[in-house]
Amino acid sequence: MPSLTDRREVMFEEDDLPYEEEIIRNPYSVKCWMRYIEYKQNGPKSVLNMVYERALKELPGSYKLWYNYLRERRKQVKGKCITESAFEEVNNCHERALVFMHKMPRIWLDYCQFLVDQCRITRSRRTFDRALRALPVTQHPRVWPLYLRFVRRHPLPETAVRAYRRYLKLCPENAEEYIEYLRSMGRLDEAAVRLAAIVNNESFVSKEGKSNYQLWHELCDLISQNPDKVRSLNVGAIIRGGLTRFTDQLGKLWCSMADYYIRSGHFEKARDVYEEAIQTVVTVRDFTQVFDSYAQFEESMIAAKMETTAELGPDGEDDVDLELRLARFEQLIARRPLLLNSVLLRQNPHNVHEWHKRVKLYEGQPREIINTYTEAVQTVDAMKATGKPHSLWVSFAKFYEDNQQLDDARTIFDKATKVSYKQVEELAAVWCEYGEMELRHENYDQALRILRKATAIPSKKAEYFDMSEPVQNRVYKSLKVWSMLADLEESLGTFKSTKAVYDRIIDLRIATPQIIINYALFLEEHNYFEESFKAYERGIALFKWPNVYDIWNTYLTKFIERYGGKKLERARDLFEQALDGCPPKYAKTIYLLYAKLEEEFGLARHAMAVYERATRAVSADEQHHMFNIYIRRAAQIYGVTYTRPIYQNAIEVLPDEHSREMCLRFADMESKLGEIDRARAIYSYCSQICDPRMTPAFWQTWKEFEIRHGNEDTIREMLRIKRSVQATYNTQVNFMSSQMLKATSGSTAADLAAGQSGGDDMKMLEQRAQEMAAEAQQDTPRAKDKILFVRSDASRSELAELAKQANPDEIDIGDEDEDGDEDGEGGQEPDEVQLEQKSVPSAVFGGLRDTTPPRD
Repeated sequence: MPSLTDRREVMFEEDDLPYEEEIIRNPYSVKCWMRYIEYKQNGPKSVLNMVYERALKELPGSYKLWYNYLRERRKQVKGKCITESAFEEVNNCHERALVFMHKMPRIWLDYCQFLVDQCRITRSRRTFDRALRALPVTQHPRVWPLYLRFVRRHPLPETAVRAYRRYLKLCPENAEEYIEYLRSMGRLDEAAVRLAAIVNNESFVSKEGKSNYQLWHELCDLISQNPDKVRSLNVGAIIRGGLTRFTDQLGKLWCSMADYYIRSGHFEKARDVYEEAIQTVVTVRDFTQVFDSYAQFEESMIAAKMETTAELGPDGEDDVDLELRLARFEQLIARRPLLLNSVLLRQNPHNVHEWHKRVKLYEGQPREIINTYTEAVQTVDAMKATGKPHSLWVSFAKFYEDNQQLDDARTIFDKATKVSYKQVEELAAVWCEYGEMELRHENYDQALRILRKATAIPSKKAEYFDMSEPVQNRVYKSLKVWSMLADLEESLGTFKSTKAVYDRIIDLRIATPQIIINYALFLEEHNYFEESFKAYERGIALFKWPNVYDIWNTYLTKFIERYGGKKLERARDLFEQALDGCPPKYAKTIYLLYAKLEEEFGLARHAMAVYERATRAVSADEQHHMFNIYIRRAAQIYGVTYTRPIYQNAIEVLPDEHSREMCLRFADMESKLGEIDRARAIYSYCSQICDPRMTPAFWQTWKEFEIRHGNEDTIREMLRIKRSVQATYNTQVNFMSSQMLKATSGSTAADLAAGQSGGDDMKMLEQRAQEMAAEAQQDTPRAKDKILFVRSDASRSELAELAKQANPDEIDIGDEDEDGDEDGEGGQEPDEVQLEQKSVPSAVFGGLRDTTPPRD
């Protein structure tokens, strides 16, 4: 046996002496051992393991040494066959470590993972269990994920189930993971039980973010699709519990219950479930889901029966069964509109429109129609109704009427008049329909009695809009009922009774302007003219503008038709009363009627005064039309010369657009009368509101006028005024610059070029604008000696040439034949003006020409 000195020589090298000496001095220092181990890291693994063993012998409680040692030993066997003995040696090292490190979860986790990698299932499971027993419960969440991955990794469902059950005692919030595992392993019964437990737990919060409703649907789908595997739960009770909890999603739950019975083979129970569902759901969406599923179920039953018959051959019972199934399916499809209507009525039983639609669906079934109407009038609350609840009563009565059961229809109407409607108009409509039914059957006296009963004053009066009182106490003020009664009295009653009805309507202060007019026309038909006018007066006292407009219009028209000019002063008073406070919008018609009265029966000057007042009283948009009427009538009565002040007033009052038109008409009239200077003055006045850019037609008209009636001076004066007005309107710099660039010629273009090369363009434009303004001022005549007159020794052509030099833009009027004809033939001098004699137009005299007395 070699001595100790010989063994050290074999195991240690010369370079190990410093580390050995340090360890001898500090055998319990982890740092010394770690430095030594780090030095030996690249050496032989057996030597490194020996150093670790020596260190752990001295320091068996060091976690750092054990952790590094075990990690090193696992690295050494990595990649080797798991049947080699080296794996067992490493396992023994872990076991020795756990003697001292049994409270360290990292050592347990590494050891368990190492055993799992070796596929030692039983030993791994037992090691996991030992770890859970050794570690405190606060460290268990670190072990369970690895443990669960291990049991899910192998086809050991019983082991996994038992492990999960233990795990859920510690972490019940992870039940979804267990349920998912059970579903994957086919253990659906326990999965359904667990899922039902978490659904019933209100405090459960899903880790996957699912709501309680989603979890409930998962449960319903699970138990309905697997009826043969889920036996521990009462499926019907569970789904019905969901129906009471989730009332807004009933369709899917009903379909799940029916699907459960279908898969279980209980087809009649499934059909009962579908029928119950379509009779209880309250939304169209749920109904659509259930009905579509129901129809699909019936189709599948028919298809299955047809396949069975085709395989086994035809049979009498099979044919009957198939016919029965087909009839059931056809009946289901035919019932769909009625079922959908039932859903809408369950959703809102006070929906009048849906009740009417339900009656139409029962067309041809009188008994069902009567039952529907009866149910409707008993169900619909008039205060909550959507639509017009009285229409149900009316339609119910008309149904009996159409079937020649008038007594039953009267009974329905009598009951309808006692219903507490929300609005008075509904009760009034019932009374009117009641009366119209009697009229249709020629029971005129009965119709009158019904409407008189409806308009009778109740013992307790109430205001029409007092919602606290029932409508029966307020219907006596319904104009609809009174209007129908008035019509019936006019047709069937006496004059006295009809007049009493109209008077009662006015006394109740419920009359409208049309009622007043009807009353007055009724009196007029019976030749009570003054009574008719009194009715108009009462209506005028009731209403204000603008509601009284129709009454005044009819009243004044009828009064003029009746009396004409016999009561002229009274008519004038009526017109003045009507015009007092009359809005401008309605004044035109009354003023025209007033003026017509004065023209036909009064004085012409009074008519002119009325027209003049009308031009001031009407609205601004009608003022121009009123002036036109005034001018036309004045010209017809007094002659065109009388219209001059009217034209002047119109030009001053009207806006520029209409004033411009008046000026043109005024000037045209003066030119026709031969008043050339007056016409020219009018054109000159109007030019100040005529921008040459916007109103070229005016300047063209003036130009044509000057060509016909003027001379060189007047044309030049017109052009000067045009330039002056254009300079006045040219206030924008951009427009002036465009005009300058357009009007400038050679030298100015050169100046612009020079300015573009080195000057300031804006400064140049301002200078040009100042020059244009100076030119406009220079064009103003300052003395008579500077005006170019036509009277001169120069010929016409020379004057035209001179005019061209003075104004390059001037038109050429020198060589035209028309001008020669105007100046006279031959060598007549320009200053010898030949005046053409014209006859005075007859319009000048107006209506006075015929009344002029002949001279003796």
